[in-house]
Amino acid sequence: MTNTASPESLGMCSKRLARIDKFLADQYVTPGKLPCALLQIARGGQLVHQSVQGHASLESGTPLREDSIVRIYSMTKPVTSVAFMMLVEAGLVALDDPVHRFIPAWRDLGVYQSGLPGNFQTRPTAAPMRMVDLLRHTSGLTYGFQMRTSVDAAYRRGRVEPFEQAEGLDGFIDELSRLPLEFSPGSAWNYSVATDVLGYLIGKISGVPFDEFLRQRIFEPLGMVDTAFHVGEDKAARLAQCYVKSAAGALAPAPGRTFREPPAAPSGGGGLVSTASDYMRFCEMLRQGGALGDVRLLGPKTLQLMRSNHLPGGRELADMAVSMFSEATYAGVGFGLGFAMTTDVAKTGLAGSVGEYWWGGLASTAFWIDPVEDLCVVFLTQLIPSSLYPIRRELRTMINAAVIDSRA
Repeated sequence: MTNTASPESLGMCSKRLARIDKFLADQYVTPGKLPCALLQIARGGQLVHQSVQGHASLESGTPLREDSIVRIYSMTKPVTSVAFMMLVEAGLVALDDPVHRFIPAWRDLGVYQSGLPGNFQTRPTAAPMRMVDLLRHTSGLTYGFQMRTSVDAAYRRGRVEPFEQAEGLDGFIDELSRLPLEFSPGSAWNYSVATDVLGYLIGKISGVPFDEFLRQRIFEPLGMVDTAFHVGEDKAARLAQCYVKSAAGALAPAPGRTFREPPAAPSGGGGLVSTASDYMRFCEMLRQGGALGDVRLLGPKTLQLMRSNHLPGGRELADMAVSMFSEATYAGVGFGLGFAMTTDVAKTGLAGSVGEYWWGGLASTAFWIDPVEDLCVVFLTQLIPSSLYPIRRELRTMINAAVIDSRA
């Protein structure tokens, strides 16, 4: 995607877009709060603004480039969700199928009542976990980093996430079969490894390894040439360093996985690296109802289904969430099949649109799509955790303020 028209010709103000660059520089990059910032804004399929600031590596002084590769972590989830919905469209699985149809060992999963890891007391679920529960995070699964419950502690103790699994996704699913659910499926919302389970199911149902399915069915058709579960030697120089804030307040290289080797268990919930242009192509496919050019991944009715609020009874995250999470503002926010979505603009306090949908990643990356205004936005940086600064909310406010010809 290249600049093909001035912002004004697409109903956006170039001066208001330019002040976003100054804001990023003055508030975040120059003071050392963020190592880098890459912002792309497209309207109607045309790139109207791009900003590239800061360093891919503070240690070497390597500047961030337009084609720098970054860890997108949970921005992997919408990609996995699209892949799963491709199988739904093919008639291989249905949203209301119980998960135990494909994972028989999960038929008798219980809900935590009491006890500590190794000695849990459980009760039966009120309803079976369904595929839709995995997509909308109402499955009863969790993440170890939540630090809330004894079940969270059991996840940490057993290192129950794909990044920690040497036995592949099969081993990951086996570990989960030994642990209770936090709540009965469909009764609450909790951010979890559910999308990693979808990755396993995509491989099992399609008969194609999960990572290969994404490569063959999504990345190659869309021209997402730099999106993968690891960075090979030929692209290593383009991989940006990820950072954390040290106790002294300075940025320090983040510990953990380097993304330089293929993982034993590719994480459908957080395992991908990508570039701004690659992810913008994915966003444009979503904005256009499942197609990019002559490549169609999903039908428009399926995309409409995905970006509808699927929380039971049309409820909001504020009513159902048992865990706080930075990607969702909760008030006026529902959850679709793979991402959050706006149900009430006034409650969010953001000048967006009803039906706008989005998500972000652990390293403070974010995307959102406003189907009313034909907007797609991709923001990339590399700072863990994503909750340190309100950068996503600030960017949404400033970008919405640059729309001077609304299509609503």
